[in-house]
Amino acid sequence: MAETWLIIGLGNPGPKYSGNRHNVGQMVLDELAGRVGGTFSSHRSRAMVLEGRLGIGGPRVVLAKPLTYMNESGGPVSAAAKFYGIEADHVVAVHDELDIPFDTVRLKLGGGEGGHNGLRDISKALGTKDYYRVRVGVGRPPGRMDAADFVLRDFSPTERKDLPFVLGEAADAVELLVREGLLAAQQKHHPAKA
Repeated sequence: MAETWLIIGLGNPGPKYSGNRHNVGQMVLDELAGRVGGTFSSHRSRAMVLEGRLGIGGPRVVLAKPLTYMNESGGPVSAAAKFYGIEADHVVAVHDELDIPFDTVRLKLGGGEGGHNGLRDISKALGTKDYYRVRVGVGRPPGRMDAADFVLRDFSPTERKDLPFVLGEAADAVELLVREGLLAAQQKHHPAKA
């Protein structure tokens, strides 16, 4: 049987937050939903889910957007993983990342949460840090602005012009990760060191 992947787009629920940097993970899932072909529907895991395949003959995926606030993402992720019988090594969390520049995408397996409360809650709920992360750079806050305030702001007008390309690249990274593995995705999406 083909393996199924659970792809989580992190963010906060409701229209008030939809354009925030913190919701870039859910924006990437909307891009992936267009590729899968379908719409999200509510699920008992307290998430909006969409089941399908990424491309013709591609891997089976469950796209999930938790309906909880970011710092309570673990419950819906764990519940969806249990419901669909998906182990942590087939979970991909797509999230905002302060430590990499805007318009940059990075991938990794496991590791620390870097102060990201959504990831911390997922690690706790899954009982492991060994799940994949697709990290979408949102840059550092300007001046002395608090990081929490920064991620709850919408992207700037200049960033919004480039955002569709960033979301497309992040969706490409997810697709390559589940099709060909982490190394292939990193080789394509991580620039060579000069």
